[in-house]
Amino acid sequence: MTDRRPAIAAVVIACDAAAHIGATLASVAFCAERLVLDSGSTDDTVGIARAAGARVEHQEFLGYGPQKRRAVDLAAHDWILSLDADEALDAEAAAAVGALDLGDPGRCFAFRRRTFIGRREIRHGPWGEEKVLRLFHRSSANFSPLPVHEQVQARSAPQLLPGSILHHSFTDGADVLARSVRYARLKADVMRAKRQRVSGWKLPLRGAGNFAKAYVLQGGWRDGTAGFIIALSRVIDSTLPRALLLLSDDDQ
Repeated sequence: MTDRRPAIAAVVIACDAAAHIGATLASVAFCAERLVLDSGSTDDTVGIARAAGARVEHQEFLGYGPQKRRAVDLAAHDWILSLDADEALDAEAAAAVGALDLGDPGRCFAFRRRTFIGRREIRHGPWGEEKVLRLFHRSSANFSPLPVHEQVQARSAPQLLPGSILHHSFTDGADVLARSVRYARLKADVMRAKRQRVSGWKLPLRGAGNFAKAYVLQGGWRDGTAGFIIALSRVIDSTLPRALLLLSDDDQ
């Protein structure tokens, strides 16, 4: 019986991702193509990817959204399965993708994402019930062009598939907070481009509100110290970009 399923291109943007890229690519070995778009790794990311049978291309980093859009453009197939270089499909998710009828390019698909800090899975708070759209046809969906916190924009609501994406992004709590600080300037640039207005007196209220939401309302306290750190990262996410924007305006 002829397999009528469209071919899938698994696309990954990467830089110095040697710790996880092997597992990422192994989890999508069933795809017709695996494409790694590297932005200048100095570790063994490229070597590991090529040894795994992936096609490797180079692109200086454009920002997360534009970089992922570039990877989509370079893919050899129209159906795109996008993973970050620190993510991997579990066996159930891989089987679900393999069993799909992808005859309708207007459809798109999401996965539950399970995030870990070190070896500890975060089960509550803002990361506890996270769902991400990652499988789509590039004629009807693509990543937003934002330099940070990009998401797939689609014409239809995604179908949630069985299984999960395993997200091993953070080595420890300090890494969580450092990532929020690192992204703050990119977020400030986005806000500046949108000409968003910021009030300095609101920053403490905004920070307190985001902490309470993540730690109390969303149940982050159930994850103990990890939940507290994630709530702190939400404070940074919601206040530091705005503070940087105010500072830059004061300097002009």
